[in-house]
Amino acid sequence: MGTITTKDGTEIFYKDWGTGQPIVFHHGWPLSADDWDNQMMFFLNQGYRVIAHDRRGHGRSSQTATGNEMDTYAADVAELTDKLDLKDAVHIGHSTGGGEVARYVARAKQGRVAKAVLVSAVPPIMLKTENNPGGLPLEVFDGFRAALVANRAQFYVDVPAGPFYGFNRPGAKVYQGVIDNWWRQGMIGGAKAHYDCIKAFSETDFTEDLKAIDVPVLVLHGDDDQIVPYADAAPLTVKLLKNGTLKTYPGFPHGMLTTHADVINPDLLAFVRS
Repeated sequence: MGTITTKDGTEIFYKDWGTGQPIVFHHGWPLSADDWDNQMMFFLNQGYRVIAHDRRGHGRSSQTATGNEMDTYAADVAELTDKLDLKDAVHIGHSTGGGEVARYVARAKQGRVAKAVLVSAVPPIMLKTENNPGGLPLEVFDGFRAALVANRAQFYVDVPAGPFYGFNRPGAKVYQGVIDNWWRQGMIGGAKAHYDCIKAFSETDFTEDLKAIDVPVLVLHGDDDQIVPYADAAPLTVKLLKNGTLKTYPGFPHGMLTTHADVINPDLLAFVRS
């Protein structure tokens, strides 16, 4: 575990375990590298080098007031991968982290990236626009911002206890520890950065990024995702990729990497090895 300091003076926290081909994990909003504990242990035990960072303003990185948008997120990743001199890495992003992966991979230096995976990811664009009529209206994200400002601590209970993991579905098995861990990760980060990041994950258009990516990309999404609705995300993403593969999981929620790690991890491993 360590930190790098970016060109604008932001401290980025990261974990770096093991040896072998590097796999870099990019977390969702408003979480941290800790959200990848299961996958990092899984791939470490399979002989890979596993790396995960806390996005600026999240987790143990600096609580930034500026730079909380996708161009800077991707630039931070580029600085980290340069510092660690990662070659032929596999970049795996969940939710907002999937957007970060798309932007970074589209701009990455030759030889840095071998493959990418987008899991329950926000591309191509979440917001409802003229060009994206199936997206979510701006009022949804304004509601997120209002809830964060009014009572961030309660908001960060309500999201994981409800739609994030599908714990609001009839018959769902609810894990209190998972809810508590989501809250813990969220509350470590900065309110300003989290507020700004809502715009970053909802309004950024990744269309041109997806078109520019040359490496193989695996797109995984549950069709009961209540955070990033399936129909306006994964199928549209795959159409824009030069070398994309879509795998859909019936009934799986947004946080399926946690609730269904036993299913997702072997699929990730098969793609990495392929």
